Amino acid sequence: GMVFQNPDDQLFMPTVYDDVAFGPLNLDLPPEVVEARVTSALETVGALHLKDRPPYRLSGGQKRSVAIAAVLSMEPDILVMDEPSAGLDPFARRHLINLLATFKHTKIIATHDLDLVLDLCERTIILHEGMVLADGPTKQIFQDDALLTESHLEKPFRMQGCPLCHPQHAGLE
Repeated sequence: GMVFQNPDDQLFMPTVYDDVAFGPLNLDLPPEVVEARVTSALETVGALHLKDRPPYRLSGGQKRSVAIAAVLSMEPDILVMDEPSAGLDPFARRHLINLLATFKHTKIIATHDLDLVLDLCERTIILHEGMVLADGPTKQIFQDDALLTESHLEKPFRMQGCPLCHPQHAGLE
């Protein structure tokens, strides 16, 4: 299942419920199965309370959650996401990371949010100019400064340390 970068490109029905039910209905599933899948998917992402709302009235984080629910209602084996944290405020981003961390699906994530990758991915593939530059354990790849420089990426913030927290800057020396 594919979750688009912009949920507005994915959500098009009059209500959240209709959007999440769209896929299962097109599989010609019985109404009770559709209902169960929609309810389960919306509960999984914490959006069941939004089921009667129009998608255009949701926040960016809520739209992202509903777009994920729409894909989950199809019960895919693989979840593909394009820049899933793009445009989210810090609270919505953390909610998304916590949500995705609970999924047992195989996740393929195209993103520049390397802190999200550090939280969610055991394996990382770095692409640069259409070529695979690296493929391996995430932490190992993020410790390779030359590779990150070559691929125009910065080390995740949590791995950079805080220069202002160093004792000499905190007046402790």
